[in-house]
Amino acid sequence: MNILLADDNAERATALALTLSADPGVTVSRLRQGELLSDAVAAQAPDIVLVDMARPDRDALEGIRQVARDNPRPIVLFVDEDDPAFMEDAIGAGVSSYNVVGLSQPDVKPILRAAAALFRRHQSVAGELRQAEKRLLEREIIDRAKAILIKQRKYNEPEAYKWLRRQAMCSARRIVDIAQDLVQAHKGDAA
Repeated sequence: MNILLADDNAERATALALTLSADPGVTVSRLRQGELLSDAVAAQAPDIVLVDMARPDRDALEGIRQVARDNPRPIVLFVDEDDPAFMEDAIGAGVSSYNVVGLSQPDVKPILRAAAALFRRHQSVAGELRQAEKRLLEREIIDRAKAILIKQRKYNEPEAYKWLRRQAMCSARRIVDIAQDLVQAHKGDAA
């Protein structure tokens, strides 16, 4: 597991890096002074990003937002004080795990594993949603094409679908592609 550690407190970051590096399966890299979080994530491609903020800063959330948008990774955030509004903003920005810690650092390994598991689950659900949206769009295109065939050729719905299917089979293409061509041609005819 490759972890990118972003913490302005050098002493705390060093202690945390040493704790994490004690596990032979863990590699820890640190955000360099002045380096943008998004640049470090793009360059290093870590498995998990761990961000520790002594004082939650809404401007720092922009870096997290950019990582979540451009290079999605599980992002674990540690803060010193409980702030429900900031927590909502952080999760909205893409944080997978929001943790309030006191003076002593908790055992972060289970937190990191949980954040990675939650992130994978979220990515899976997001992928399923994209697939469902794609299927709905394809269904809509097919329905439009059937409506055109019903209107122009006086087919009933099963006949219209059968025609689309036959065209797809004859041309070794998908039904939705045939339907899209028909819809596009009809738009040209209507103009």
